[in-house]
Amino acid sequence: MRKYRKREHIENYLRTTYVGNPMFEDVFLYHNALPDIDFDEIDTSTIFLDKKISFPLLINAITGGNSFSEEINNSLAEIAKTFNIPMAVGSQTIALEDKDTIGSFQCARKIIGDGILLGNINGHTSLEDAKRAVDMIEADGMQIHLNPAQELSMEEGDRTFKDVLLNIEKIVNGLEVPVIVKEVGFGISKDVAKKLYSIGVKNIDISGFGGTNFLEIENLRTPDEDISELFGWGIPSAMSLIEVKALEYEDLTIIGSGGIKNALDLVKCIVIGASIGAISGELLSYLVHGGYEYAHQYIENIVYKSKMIMLLTGAKNIEELQNVNYRVTGKLRELVDYDK
Repeated sequence: MRKYRKREHIENYLRTTYVGNPMFEDVFLYHNALPDIDFDEIDTSTIFLDKKISFPLLINAITGGNSFSEEINNSLAEIAKTFNIPMAVGSQTIALEDKDTIGSFQCARKIIGDGILLGNINGHTSLEDAKRAVDMIEADGMQIHLNPAQELSMEEGDRTFKDVLLNIEKIVNGLEVPVIVKEVGFGISKDVAKKLYSIGVKNIDISGFGGTNFLEIENLRTPDEDISELFGWGIPSAMSLIEVKALEYEDLTIIGSGGIKNALDLVKCIVIGASIGAISGELLSYLVHGGYEYAHQYIENIVYKSKMIMLLTGAKNIEELQNVNYRVTGKLRELVDYDK
């Protein structure tokens, strides 16, 4: 069942038509006509999970569990290795239940070498299974995904959500690698971020509304049950980022994801609060439709254009980019009631 569903998710993502709004267009960046920087001075490297990466971008969890998934993870790992950026595998629940699927996850480690590779489990996973998931791919960190909206849209999905926070706390205290808690596309609110931080979570991927829409993806699996009125549900990525950043937890690493499609989206994510950004669906589209070279060129373009934007804002490195002045406009300003 899970094997079939994993492929179905990929196929249905490519069929989705609903376009959400992460609200990055409501973030205004000032042009710096006197940047006093040479282009070759721009340094895009940063530290993530105590390792140096060459560019502040994570290839976020996409898939795993079958031969089709293995092909995708092989290509994603090659891209991650080439650009020295981190990568996360898809949910390992299937591999914890079916040993035959483990190879579709382990392939990423074989390719990425000593690069950063993240595992992925759900909020109900036991500490014992979380440790197995880490060992399976020699994970540098473990993502725990929160997906109540997706589960409710699945006939076979979970309907029990009590004590998830308590279970996450057990995993945080029991694993020897960092834990990253992430949504799957509906955003992390300020209140949820507070709760996660209170139990020791120091890495949050807000995964806001505006990117991959699992309500539509799941609805395509059961077309006789129309839930299209909920396709707009979620916290826009820009709003989620600004509100979580406003908590001012100095030791909290915020990953910005959900609707990042280009360099400008990524740069804005970092300016308004993220330590690094993350992409999944957009990269998957390039990979499936055009192949490895097409996906490689897509990332290469993001890197180059990000350096252009950094120069045009006067930021020669990521730390300076995080302190670039910006303004919030439009509907986003109404929602966050915040102006920097």
